[in-house]
Order: sequence, then structure tokens, then C-alpha cells
Amino acid sequence: MVVLNSATGLIPTIFYGGLKLIMEVKVVPLFLTPVLHSKMWGGTKLQDYGFKLPSDHTGEAWIISAHPHGLSKVSDGPFKGKTLDQLWKEEPALFGGHAQNEEFPLLVKILDAKENLSIQVHPADDYARAHGEKFGKAESWYILSAAPGAKIYYGHTAKTKQGLQMAVDNGQINTILRTIPVKTGDFFYNPAGVLHALGSGIVALETQQNSDMTFRLYDFDRVDATTQKKRPLQVKDALAVTNVPHQDPHVVQATRATSFGMVTTLVNAKHFVVEKFQTTGKLSLNQIHNYMLQTVIDGQGDLIVNDVRYPVRKGMSYILPKNVSDYQLDGFMTVIASYVK
Repeated sequence: MVVLNSATGLIPTIFYGGLKLIMEVKVVPLFLTPVLHSKMWGGTKLQDYGFKLPSDHTGEAWIISAHPHGLSKVSDGPFKGKTLDQLWKEEPALFGGHAQNEEFPLLVKILDAKENLSIQVHPADDYARAHGEKFGKAESWYILSAAPGAKIYYGHTAKTKQGLQMAVDNGQINTILRTIPVKTGDFFYNPAGVLHALGSGIVALETQQNSDMTFRLYDFDRVDATTQKKRPLQVKDALAVTNVPHQDPHVVQATRATSFGMVTTLVNAKHFVVEKFQTTGKLSLNQIHNYMLQTVIDGQGDLIVNDVRYPVRKGMSYILPKNVSDYQLDGFMTVIASYVK
């Protein structure tokens, strides 16, 4: 095998907006450069993933994003320099074809919660569209690291909307918040309507719908050092979309072992599927989806596509486009993958 950044061209036939197109598409993985955001609750742990931090309170790395608030760029290959939303619009064959008004549906981040995030909730699709967003925001967390005693806020104990409203109005929201202790390797699915927050001392990979719509219900009465003001809350919207009473989503996980690793389905939900690959050699995989998003969260090795080796390491993210059907992960590493059904 050889180590190259070039690839073979194919000429597939696809359907795009009802029209039959024949075009050349390069068979290459799409490596992406993240966009980093400073947050009042962020820290410096994202540097452990190879990212250059803009500040000592960096909270988010948008590692696979076509959202205008943080557009990932292709870092190498024939599409180098293009943003993900550009590529989605200009090269639909890479993603299996899609309607002209359809937008890229997923967003992947790594979060460093040095301090608690706000107690927040996200809307479902209908509410989001009625308020200016294309997507609601179901999301999930894979816990990359957790300090001793770390916890997440997940759900509440209010039995009625009136009870939830009363706790907010009386400044007693802390008394009804549900907490769960966490450790490295835990996984949580947060569908729309679930009140939640990462607690301090947690680094997590977040897979979500392509939305930036968040309604803060409570922010621990903190003052932002930059503005010298408390951050705004969106209590009315938060109360409107929070599920009452809270119910944990039903999540079924499954693991299959192979000669050189393990594949675990972490969640198979309406808006996305999240999987974990753990390799101990050359793990051969098939891609039967229109495209797949992958992030190396630990270790290093090679991604092999069409006998071309692409070195990968912790912190690197890429998309396997439609025309990558068979590929291998060779090395000792853990990869989080996601796709839409």
C-alpha cells in the first residue's frame, strides 16, 4: 500500500432534485478543520485533542459542522478549503443526492465543561421551525473524560407544568433537578424536551441535529466576566418545550465483536445513529449509508480507502462520502461514528 492524498475518480449516476445527473466524484475521505468557541464555562482540555485554543476558557470545538455559526472546512484533498455547507450544495453526489432546499442534518462537537453549563432544553422540529430554525435539537453525549465526582443534570422531578413553573418562579429550580454521576465511556441520549446540562469536570463528544437553538432555564445566577452581566434566560420558551413529567428515553445498545475490534451501537434514534468502533488491528467495515461522520477520540492508526492509507489520530474528524463503500481502520484506536437513516 501507499500513503497518498490523491484518489481514483468514479462516475456514478444519482438523482438530485428529481433530475438524473452523471458526474465525476472523487473517492476520498473528507477531513475537516474544527471551529473553536470560547465559553464562560470552558477550559483548556480541548488541547488534548490537538486543537489550538483561542483562549483559556475554550468550551466548544465544532468538529463537523455546516451550521453558519461555525463552518468546518475541508483540510486536504481535491476539495481543500471548501466549507462543509459549500460541499453539500455543490457536490450532492458525495452525500448520495438530496433536494436543493435540504440542509446538512448533523453537527458534531467536543465540549470542555470546566464549569457547569446552564440548565437548558432544546425544541423539537416543529417548534424550532416555527421560531426560525430549520431543525430541532435532539443530541447525545459520549463522555470522553470525567473528573472524580462529576455529574450531569438530566431531567427533573416536577409532575406537572404548573409544578415546574412554580419551582422556577420561586427560585427553587435546584430542588427539582435530577443529577446522574458519570464516568469516562458513559453515553446519554438527550431528545428534544429533556432538561439537561453537563456538570463541571466533563469533556464530552456531542452528536446532534444541525441546530443552535438552546433555551436556558437556569444559569446558577452567574455573572459573565466579559459582560459583567448575567446571561439571558429564555424561560418562556424553555417551559413551553420541556417534557413534563420527565421520562428517560428508551435506548437499546448492542455490541458485535470481530477479529480486530468491536462495534457498538450507542443509540439508534429518529434523527441519527451513533456507533463506537474500537480497533485492535485492521478492522474491515462496510458503509451502506449515504455518508458517515467519524471522529477519532483515542489512539491512532490509518484509515484505508481504496488501498490508500490516511494517517489518523486522536482529535481528527472526517466524513466518508457515499462512494466509500468498503474501508478499514488499522491501529489501536476508538472512533465515534454517526449517520442519518
